[in-house]
Amino acid sequence: MAVPDPDSLTDRQLQAAAALLAAVSAHAGELGALFAAAGQEIALVGGSVRDVFLGREPGDLDLATDAPPDRILEITRDWADQVWTIGIEFGTVGLRKGGSTFEITTYRSDSYDRTSRKPAVSYGQSLQDDLSRRDFTVNAMAARLPGYQLVDPFGGLADLRRRLLRTPGGPKASFTDDPLRILRAARFTAQLGFTVVPEVRQAMTEFAGLLAPPKVSAERIEGELTKLLLSPLPGGPAAGIALLVETEVAEQVLPEVSALRLEADEHFRHKDVYQHSLTVLSQAIELEGRYGLQPDIVLRLAALLHDIGKPRTRSRLPDGRVAFHHHEVVGAKMARKRLAALRYRKDIVADVSRLVELHLRFHGYGGGEWTDSAVRRYVTDAGPLLSRLHALTRADCTTRNKAKALRLARAYDNLETRIDELAAREELDSIRPDLDGNEIMAILGIRPGPLVGRAYKHLLELRIEAGPLGRDRAVQELLTWAASEGIAPPAPGPAE
Repeated sequence: MAVPDPDSLTDRQLQAAAALLAAVSAHAGELGALFAAAGQEIALVGGSVRDVFLGREPGDLDLATDAPPDRILEITRDWADQVWTIGIEFGTVGLRKGGSTFEITTYRSDSYDRTSRKPAVSYGQSLQDDLSRRDFTVNAMAARLPGYQLVDPFGGLADLRRRLLRTPGGPKASFTDDPLRILRAARFTAQLGFTVVPEVRQAMTEFAGLLAPPKVSAERIEGELTKLLLSPLPGGPAAGIALLVETEVAEQVLPEVSALRLEADEHFRHKDVYQHSLTVLSQAIELEGRYGLQPDIVLRLAALLHDIGKPRTRSRLPDGRVAFHHHEVVGAKMARKRLAALRYRKDIVADVSRLVELHLRFHGYGGGEWTDSAVRRYVTDAGPLLSRLHALTRADCTTRNKAKALRLARAYDNLETRIDELAAREELDSIRPDLDGNEIMAILGIRPGPLVGRAYKHLLELRIEAGPLGRDRAVQELLTWAASEGIAPPAPGPAE
């Protein structure tokens, strides 16, 4: 069903909308009948109603009721297959019935303390009041149960049809109540392809500073950024990031991305690093399917942040061109610091920063034929990130010169072919020396310590350069290295 025009809804269209909402879950109607029999109100609310009209499959179903939490538990005790109360202090009870999951929340009237990360919850008196405190009008629609009667006091259906993001009341009050809604505006831009109305854009800029701690936790910011970047909409993540930068919100959450907007004048001639980064992000997303990565937060973060070291390393060459020497090394450190501050998982922080560090490695080998040792080193340096590095390196080609783009694509095709050829002859996914640490200690008669690591590293370098050595040659190479280091192996024992 197409999104109906709310200004011309007929009784027949309202009935069609009710039928559409009823198809979400048969159990929702049962739940509505239970509450009605108990003299309580209950309605489907928020994203589940919005998604029905967008033709999207809703996930967990959110409902609002005038019943307090204890009453919710009482009404559903003998009906639900499973009940959980982890959010009961905020008025929310979770239920599961058959294949449907519900979160039922008592009508809310939240107020926020300027120094607190959490709302001071007070219960509201009506569905309309509850809807008035929601973030955007498209999320402020409801369907009363059990009849699925549409309730749309703030014109959410009109905004849905026009693909607009607008707050139910003034954006100042909305963003002051919960500053995280500023990020949600960008997230919904990325996920739904909607346009933020001018007064909301202005308020995003005006109140961006409210996102600073302790008002909003780093974990909540990380959650919104991740959802934004994982949007399945083509071009959605780039559009969401662009909105954050244009409204100056990125200054609070991703200042390194805002800093990519370097001036290009007669003194500093270079391509637009900021627009290039957004293009790389979009191109990396397009490549995810090719490498079995879809969707991948590590690749998307690395694509967005791969050039953040450029502003700090920019220098002008004598011929007027601009250089960014070692920007990948500087950028890797910056990415690690920013993602750690946003409380991303340690493995994500490590992987993204490593990809940023490696994103120029392919270009360091020039345009010549790839030797076996060069292929081994490339694969070893990438480790488990190889597929992501493939996607990032290809995405990083944004030149408008078709001949150059084709040349780079062919060069990378050649590298991947060489990797496959070498992998067919030897283990490339886990290159290791021909001798392990225990064998090194036994041959050299040494105890565990740094010396073992140095010997292991030496043998690993030989393995990368020459391929598999075999045990006998590896032992000889180890003894030769030990002699150069002044290490005398133990004398052989008496013959048996």
